Amino acid sequence: MRMAITFGFNQVISHGFGLFLFAALVPLMQESIDITSWHLATIGALTQLSYLGGAMILGIIGHRMDSGRLLIGTGILTSCLLFSMAWLNDPLIITCVLTVMAASAAISWGGIVEMVTSYGRLDRTSTNLSIASSGTAWGYSLNGLIILLVVPIFGWRSGWIAASVFGLITLFATITLLRHMRQNKEEHDIEVTFAMTSRQLFATVFKERTAFLSCLVLFLVGLSTMTFSTWLNTFLAQLNLPAALGGYTWSVIGMTGMVVGFFAGKLADSKGHGIALLIIFGAFALGLLAFTYDPARFVLLAGLGYGLMYFPIWGIVAGWVSKHYSSKATMQINGIGMVTFGLGGALGNLAAGAINEFTGSLMNVYWLITAMGCVLFVLAAYIYLSDRKPVDEQPLVGAV
Repeated sequence: MRMAITFGFNQVISHGFGLFLFAALVPLMQESIDITSWHLATIGALTQLSYLGGAMILGIIGHRMDSGRLLIGTGILTSCLLFSMAWLNDPLIITCVLTVMAASAAISWGGIVEMVTSYGRLDRTSTNLSIASSGTAWGYSLNGLIILLVVPIFGWRSGWIAASVFGLITLFATITLLRHMRQNKEEHDIEVTFAMTSRQLFATVFKERTAFLSCLVLFLVGLSTMTFSTWLNTFLAQLNLPAALGGYTWSVIGMTGMVVGFFAGKLADSKGHGIALLIIFGAFALGLLAFTYDPARFVLLAGLGYGLMYFPIWGIVAGWVSKHYSSKATMQINGIGMVTFGLGGALGNLAAGAINEFTGSLMNVYWLITAMGCVLFVLAAYIYLSDRKPVDEQPLVGAV
């Protein structure tokens, strides 16, 4: 549990603060810095591309690096950049800093995946990874606390300083944990770990069932969740629903994500990854079906389903992949999975923007998102049924 919690706080720093604190503070920052809508659009595009770039780098050359050093390096970098944000006044420099933090976040998660699958108990892999991935939801809550408790007294710059201090505390906790894990290294049979060359990696993703399905699942998750979250408030406004309804929905998503990681991961480890995927995708699809039928009445239910699925999915998928591949190979495949997630999100947002432009409504967009949720449920059912019987799959390289 110590490993999962510590790595969860790494997610708070890299994703909760590194990716989402700016969105929480930007209205206050605009009072003293000339951050225009064009700057915000540029930041959104560049950070997404940077995250994809970090994930791709991780998949291709991450196996050549020590994951412990990756975690420490990204922790130091992100903490320093968070601190620097308190003193910046140039939107261009702010854009560059946020872009670097996005790439660092992707690399940090890859390091966490490799460390957990290398040093953690095999019967708790998905539990540990799901708890760690829920750190993003913890970051949402801490962002809210910073805005409510710190910023009103000391100003928005103090929010970045508070985040950097929290980052340094997490960094020291991570160093202590890694030192302890290395001391117990002989208790784990991890002296030899298999990795893949770039050619082997892409051949594995396209030709092997587990690797291909994991990337397909993350593509569909990105296609549905990124589109859902990006356009939710706009859709509610089109329906003339109160703006507070969107706020309540995001509160439900955050609170659900904070606690679901442990239970979803535990379910995957004890009952199988297929049943865990079936349940969380079923909740997601059910919430979307109800929401598209009656948005005003069931938007909170959609938020609940979103939270139940989005935060633990990273740990469950990585844990499932780790059952078939070594820790290094799992990290590489997960890196490609993050790329497909980002591509799915970009494709979904582009399609949603086009549909909204041509029809003047997002109703059809949310029906399409609901269809993707149902496809994910069917895909989970296939994984569940096929995992119950032996599959004639011979990995190219990197299998455990």
